[in-house]
Amino acid sequence: MEIKTHFDKLIGKSAQMQRLYNMISKVSRADSTVLITGESGTGKELVAQAIHKNSARAENPFIPLNCGAIPKDLLESELFGHEKGAFTGAINTRKGRFELADKGTILLDEIGELHPSLQVKLLRVLQEREFERVGGTRTVKVDIRILAATNKDLGVAAKNGNFREDLYYRLNVIPIHISPLRERKDDIPLLIEHFINRFIGKFPDSQDGKEGQRTLNILPEAIDLMLNYQWPGNVRELETLIERFVILDETGTITQEDLPPRFSDARQKAEFSGVLQYQMSPEGIDLQTHLDDIETSFIIQAMEISGGVKSKAAALLGLNRTTFLEKLKKKGLDAKLNESPIT
Repeated sequence: MEIKTHFDKLIGKSAQMQRLYNMISKVSRADSTVLITGESGTGKELVAQAIHKNSARAENPFIPLNCGAIPKDLLESELFGHEKGAFTGAINTRKGRFELADKGTILLDEIGELHPSLQVKLLRVLQEREFERVGGTRTVKVDIRILAATNKDLGVAAKNGNFREDLYYRLNVIPIHISPLRERKDDIPLLIEHFINRFIGKFPDSQDGKEGQRTLNILPEAIDLMLNYQWPGNVRELETLIERFVILDETGTITQEDLPPRFSDARQKAEFSGVLQYQMSPEGIDLQTHLDDIETSFIIQAMEISGGVKSKAAALLGLNRTTFLEKLKKKGLDAKLNESPIT
């Protein structure tokens, strides 16, 4: 199977992204409603744009609207438009987003924030592709494809009575889920390269003012920290980090010291969790064996860090040298370590 690394503005070569590209190609050929889900910053609007761009409506408008960013009283007018005199300040008739998207595609982002009174009106648009402007009586018909996006679980919201169940089923004709960045870390190096190239072109070297002259190299140890980070802000967080690097960089090289403290903190927490988190089977465990394994691991690490100097390794573990030597002998590590390059 061909491995794609780009699909319109989407970047990634992981298995999750290959499935996403394939899904976009399929749904673009249809005209059905699509519900795009995923955490904030995963690129839901980019997926919607890709669906529109690869559809038969590509030459017509793509109109996005963030339902969570506009107050309810204003959102109704934004969606459906209003007639002159419909309310104070309505000095002219105005088309809403549904009319502006006629023959094209509308994206209703953060659909989970839509007020219940507007959910009823949206349901009619989904069913009939018609509505009335605020303050109007004339029915307006439109030919539009509706895409919706949310970072919420609308299925749970519908069961809890926080979202209309009938609207949820109308929106969820074709569901598309975007995996968070922490689940597709194979894409991180590719995204880093993409954002470096983009922002270097956007912010050329201030010394000569010429684009394409700058380079930015992120050292392996910094990349390693980035790969082990959980990226709660997803691709958007990575994008803003690279933008910061490009703007503030003076050396052309990014080290682990240039990363915000949260990256080192995340590694420490992961390492600590790796020591403490063990799965217990229903049949139980041999606790002493597990404790012995942990102790052995720390002894070997201490010997590696100390370069094989046993007194220093003992100090690293908070043990006196005699106790440390006894543990080495008891575990049979003394002979093994003496054969290794660290002694």
